[in-house]
Amino acid sequence: MRRSIYGAALAGAMAMLAAASAAGQTKTLTVAAYGGSWEQQLRKSVIPEFEKKHNVKVEYVAGNSTDTLAKLQAQKANQVIDVAIVDDGPMYQAIQLGFCARIPNLDKGELYPSALFKDDKAVAIGQTGTGFMIDTKTFKEKGWATPTSWNDLKDPKFKKLLVIPPINNTYGLYTLLMYARLNGGGENNIEPGFKAMKEQVNPNVLVYEPSPGKMTELFQSNQAQIAVWGTGRVQAFANTGFPVDFIYPKEGAPILLASACPVAKATIDPLAYEFIKLLISAPVQTVLAKEMGNGPVNTKVDVNMPELAMAPVGERAKKVIAFDWDVINAHRQEWTKRWNREVER
Repeated sequence: MRRSIYGAALAGAMAMLAAASAAGQTKTLTVAAYGGSWEQQLRKSVIPEFEKKHNVKVEYVAGNSTDTLAKLQAQKANQVIDVAIVDDGPMYQAIQLGFCARIPNLDKGELYPSALFKDDKAVAIGQTGTGFMIDTKTFKEKGWATPTSWNDLKDPKFKKLLVIPPINNTYGLYTLLMYARLNGGGENNIEPGFKAMKEQVNPNVLVYEPSPGKMTELFQSNQAQIAVWGTGRVQAFANTGFPVDFIYPKEGAPILLASACPVAKATIDPLAYEFIKLLISAPVQTVLAKEMGNGPVNTKVDVNMPELAMAPVGERAKKVIAFDWDVINAHRQEWTKRWNREVER
């Protein structure tokens, strides 16, 4: 009898210890988002405070938007990602495919209308204009005029000095669309874009580079002098002291919205919602603006700060243009195959 009582007591104590251990275990929240300056800044200014406050470990999975969308598709039977941060185009696809859940109690009072998605299934966390990054030191030394038009990328003096992200990156896709638009086409007629890219732009391209880190390396090693990139990326690079500037082309700078959504799954961790709400809060939006030149989505952020000198805010907001993502996404897979076959060979 004594052994029986002792055994029961021991079992009970072990169960209590196991429960206490489980309760004290740190949970994991998986966030799939951009690499480069985005990853560096979120790891520095956002994630540590969030982990401490919520006793959670944030697992950061870096990749471009189409990589993250591919992961969501591959894991749809058992989603690992809790929060997905991608460009607005892939975000529309993610929502359409049912990968995003509604963000409950989203406070829209502080947000610009352009930051909102239908049914609150995503929200923008930053605004970026697409245009040119130039090495100002080289341009000055060579006496080159500052480019003002998308057509300037065809100039023979830029042969093998131009870098453009590939079509699976929104900046590359926007380049194709701009050349279609400039030559009588657009989302509904992409043929002029492919013709211009193949015949007039491609000879100048050093490499179609998707990695933010490698993009900056190409400039630092003096291999590249001009690129198609976004305001936030260029501002973050300029903040390191490297002599680069951002140019808004006269025909327009396509707008890109970095966007976040809680991934739909059987059991959604409430911390996924909290992480997104933290990203769009005025304090974090201010940090992203100051450190990365990210155009804020929160109306309480001062858009006149010098760190937003390149961002699409104020008068510069008039220079941005938007494309129809419903049309683009219907053709994007087909365009990607064609690009890989005909342009980036």
